[in-house]
Amino acid sequence: MRRVLTTVTLLGLLVATAAAFAITEHLKQIKSPLSAVAVSVGFEHSASKVMSPVCGCPTGEATIAVRLRHPDRVTLTIVDASHHPVATVASGVRVLAHVQQTFTWKGHTDAGTVAPDGVYHPWVSLAHARHKYRLANRIVVDTKAPTVLSATAGKGKEPVFFAAPGRTVAIRYSLSEPGHALVYLGGRRIIKGRHTKQHAKVNWTGRVDGRPLPAGTYVLSVGAQDIAGNETPASRRKDVTVVVRYLQLVPGRLTVRAGRRFAVRVETAASRYTWRLGRRHGGRRGKTLHLRAPTTPGRYRLVVAEHGHAATAVVRVRR
Repeated sequence: MRRVLTTVTLLGLLVATAAAFAITEHLKQIKSPLSAVAVSVGFEHSASKVMSPVCGCPTGEATIAVRLRHPDRVTLTIVDASHHPVATVASGVRVLAHVQQTFTWKGHTDAGTVAPDGVYHPWVSLAHARHKYRLANRIVVDTKAPTVLSATAGKGKEPVFFAAPGRTVAIRYSLSEPGHALVYLGGRRIIKGRHTKQHAKVNWTGRVDGRPLPAGTYVLSVGAQDIAGNETPASRRKDVTVVVRYLQLVPGRLTVRAGRRFAVRVETAASRYTWRLGRRHGGRRGKTLHLRAPTTPGRYRLVVAEHGHAATAVVRVRR
């Protein structure tokens, strides 16, 4: 009798186990009512979406796209890192099956204030399915503008940059956080760095809108734009000075005897230039220009030119 009871008990356990396994496998095959969820901020596609509600730029709002397998009414809530509700983006919105529905959060709370900096998550509630989905997708709110810790151009306090096609002067910077370097001239942005780095450099050609600037001293302002789109205010940018030149003659004044040979150093990035002294003229290459002084004493102007730019030295010829 005991043997029969033992056999019946074992059979019962086997049947219960098989039933539980079948139920588990069936539940695994039941697909979630949510077929797809996507979160994006501006044009960024990183795993951590960063936005700034105060930047007035494409990264000023987050987009949450939802797609359902069955029609339902959707309530979308934004919660903070402690799962406290911050904003209700949608309440009971009817969404059709297999049709993507897009919702937008502009980074504000239900009270109308800007959400504090931090990490947020979207929660989706389905009325018919009677289920709430806590999504793992992150939305990071960052309203703090980056600070430029340092900025230098070239070498020296006021570096001299001899401009020419293909030549650039390096502007090195250090930021409080990774971001795009922004360089301004006269309040106008002329450079935006391609990389979002905390310590790097950008190169300036001495041109604006593809046109070379006249020789002179220029004060450039260096700011930054972080991943969220926040930009350094004008009052907190760092200024760097660059002296743009195309030609320089050294020395600028010299005295030589009539008919004697003399040399002038030509500082330029051009591979070839022209010269004129009195009635004579010609073309040369190289950094040192060797000439013969006129035979008639007097005061002469030595003019060296290249691509529309010129430099002058005064040559005093004595007996």
